[in-house]
Amino acid sequence: MALQSDVIIRSAKPEDCDTIFNLIQALAEYEKLSNAVIGDASTLKEHLFGSQTSSQRHAEVIMAEYKGQPVGFALFFHNYSTFLTKPGIYLEDIFVLSEYRRQGIGKLLLSQVAQIAVERDCGRLEWSVLDWNEPAQTFYRRMGADILNEWRICRVTGDAMHQLAQIPLFDV
Repeated sequence: MALQSDVIIRSAKPEDCDTIFNLIQALAEYEKLSNAVIGDASTLKEHLFGSQTSSQRHAEVIMAEYKGQPVGFALFFHNYSTFLTKPGIYLEDIFVLSEYRRQGIGKLLLSQVAQIAVERDCGRLEWSVLDWNEPAQTFYRRMGADILNEWRICRVTGDAMHQLAQIPLFDV
């Protein structure tokens, strides 16, 4: 177990984007999805911190450092629950390098995101987990999460998204 004093959880800074992107690539490798990573660190930086032309931020990241080394991250953004009429937080990714797992670092990251959700008066914190990832599912259940088998993720990307966007509003 990592000593609490050796772990720092902090908000990411613009200069962390190369490191965050490397961690994203490590996550994709772990999930057997390396070929799905088509983005880059500079676009990530723009979306996390804005650009010269836009101050819009699309997501936030917190970093985990162990003895000064970046070893994990959590990337999240706000969503909204119409039933609760409250904002929520969607945790897109949480990842700790394999050699630093089982030391409480993932728990600290997840707890920090939950603290942010509570501070912002969010109605829920949610995320997805791959069906084959039993270690993650076990960890999430230990942290108090319910895994909702009755819900399915719907996703439209790439050409299909562009085709959907072209459907006329009034088809006569």
